[in-house]
Amino acid sequence: MAQKLKAYLQLCRPANLPTAAADILAGLAISGVFYQLGPWQFPFLYSWRPILLVLSSIFLYAGGVTLNDVFDADLDAVERPERPIPRGSVSLKQAQILGYSLLSLGVILAFLAQSVCGIVAIALATAILSYDKYAKHHPFIGPLIMGVCRGLNLLMGILYLNTLEHWPYTLIPVAFIFAITMISRGEVHGNNTTNIVIAAGLYALVISAIVGLHYTFAKYSWWYLIFVMLFAIMVYLPLLKAYKINSPENIKKAVKSGVIAIIILDAAFAVAYTNIIFGLLVLLLLPLSIFLAKRFAVT
Repeated sequence: MAQKLKAYLQLCRPANLPTAAADILAGLAISGVFYQLGPWQFPFLYSWRPILLVLSSIFLYAGGVTLNDVFDADLDAVERPERPIPRGSVSLKQAQILGYSLLSLGVILAFLAQSVCGIVAIALATAILSYDKYAKHHPFIGPLIMGVCRGLNLLMGILYLNTLEHWPYTLIPVAFIFAITMISRGEVHGNNTTNIVIAAGLYALVISAIVGLHYTFAKYSWWYLIFVMLFAIMVYLPLLKAYKINSPENIKKAVKSGVIAIIILDAAFAVAYTNIIFGLLVLLLLPLSIFLAKRFAVT
């Protein structure tokens, strides 16, 4: 029973789930809900709806990565036999049921939190399925759709107060995840230095966009610059190593660091619209993600 549960958890990529939660927390902060309540009054203390939105994001992410393994079952049998489905720990049918159930639950919870967030959740679930089944096989469309998924996840939080004023923030995770997805295309065979160079440029663009958007919209705090510097260190150091020694192992480490660093990116968003305390609370998801990454695969 314990082995079965572990196999189901492996399908859901537990280390990645805190990054999905961080997106929602950042989106809620950008929406202004925390600022309206005051620096020490968080909506979780006054309403269960933000909690449902966080859970919605987690379930949507878990369902998406589970179904990704479902659609990749034949390929994984050759390239990644250690995954739960090819090694026989979870049947293809069981994984399908789990994946679609998680996606459906994610959409339902989003509607319960806020109707417009539910609509975005439907769009996100559609984008997830399109990536899992079709888009990931295309060298440009695949990374783009993956980035759009992350942008829609952030948008769910931003739209919590029914305002689109800060929608440009959704473009940042689109570019960032596009870069990470391009890097990940060398995880099995290596030899992707060109993609790494492009990703390095996109990372620089992301950092510039954060500073530009915060300067335009967020007038409350400059503490976010500390988070931006931490983000830059976390994504560039393993990327440089993967460029120098372009092995599958180093590429996986660069991808892993990039995925986990999303939490720092979200903390930078959050602190600019709230305060250093809330930024640090979001950042606490980072050690949780790192802890889980030592026990479960990130990709």
